[in-house]
Amino acid sequence: MTLVKQVKVWDTIVVGGGPAGMMAAIQAGSQGLSVLLIEKNTNLGKKLLITGGGRCNVTNNKPVVRDMLSQYKEAGKFLFSTFMQHGVAETTEFFAENGLKFTEENEGRLFPITNKAESVFQVLKKALAISQVSVQTNSPVKNITKNKNYFLVEVAKGISHQAKSVVLAVGGTARPETGSAGDAWPWLRALGHTVEKSSATLVPLTVKETWIAKLGGVSLPSAQIAIYCSGRKRHSATGKLLFTHAGLSGPLILNQSKMIGEMLLEGEVVVKIDVVPTIDAAVVQAKLLESCLQTPNKMIKNVLAELIKPALVGPLLLSLRIDGDTVVHSLKASCRKRIGLTLKAFPFTISGLLGTDKAVATAGGVALKEIDFKTMQSRLVSGLYLVGDVLNINRPSGGYSLQLCWSTGAVAGKQLKK
Repeated sequence: MTLVKQVKVWDTIVVGGGPAGMMAAIQAGSQGLSVLLIEKNTNLGKKLLITGGGRCNVTNNKPVVRDMLSQYKEAGKFLFSTFMQHGVAETTEFFAENGLKFTEENEGRLFPITNKAESVFQVLKKALAISQVSVQTNSPVKNITKNKNYFLVEVAKGISHQAKSVVLAVGGTARPETGSAGDAWPWLRALGHTVEKSSATLVPLTVKETWIAKLGGVSLPSAQIAIYCSGRKRHSATGKLLFTHAGLSGPLILNQSKMIGEMLLEGEVVVKIDVVPTIDAAVVQAKLLESCLQTPNKMIKNVLAELIKPALVGPLLLSLRIDGDTVVHSLKASCRKRIGLTLKAFPFTISGLLGTDKAVATAGGVALKEIDFKTMQSRLVSGLYLVGDVLNINRPSGGYSLQLCWSTGAVAGKQLKK
């Protein structure tokens, strides 16, 4: 990365060295603009390097813009012109041109073929250098103001950089240890913007059942869940689920977490997990009966280990208060039926959501009506561009957060002029 150039007035300053900020800086620098990228951490891309468990879910394979935007719900209507300029196709092309290929996983998730977020970061780092972007790290921004002619970006007491335009890409409030702490909210409010309160949207759940700790790290590639509130079924969904030492996570859970958080305000919430979704309930009962008849001296824990992941067996039987060493010929029919029912609806009582420190993404940020999405420029402050998680956009897990960063960052960077 290049050292900070001695320029009296920058064409643009990008605040925030995450994916949206880096993409905006690359696009602006490639047009010959003098660009200063300011990052509060000692290195760029701190959050990018931990996304997807360090593998980095770069985007989702939905090159048709309308298909992609449907995942952003109400925000999709705002994002149309943005994604038409730079969508999934343009993102994959950008990385391919820089030597990085992708592999597709369940539900269209695209990961670097190396399975390393570091590979994505290295592409961006190289592109920043080629675009002659100047980088200043370890520089928390204290304030952003605008006088008659220029923006003043204060990085320390008495020290400010001047620029004709500013791209704000400081993120929301998810994973504050990476630098996303809502720093921009006071500056934006002072500049006249409406900032919606942040809340965790993609966040793991905690459960009341303490024995779930025995399941920590176990994953179900294709689980089906039913969500009950005050005893009434409210929603169902299918996808990848991960058990943690404190509760439930994985894309399937993260994508329902905001809804579950709202249900918790109404009453008790129970998530029932179908751990054998490809087998009909009647068939499950028949298989259990058949095993009991054919191998009457076998212990029930060993019978179940042939039907489900062995790691699930102990906690499931513990929840039913059935001794796993019980031989099946002495197992009561009522107990066998209860086991079959639980295999199709393993219940977990939700105690809460983890905070923004564990959230993959947060909702909240600048009101969308205050942004021109053709350019990503503020409708209230000329020369101010807002990208990535600064925007109040809710989105699911699966590459949609990063694609929002690539799209908004690229459009802002391409729109900047000398």
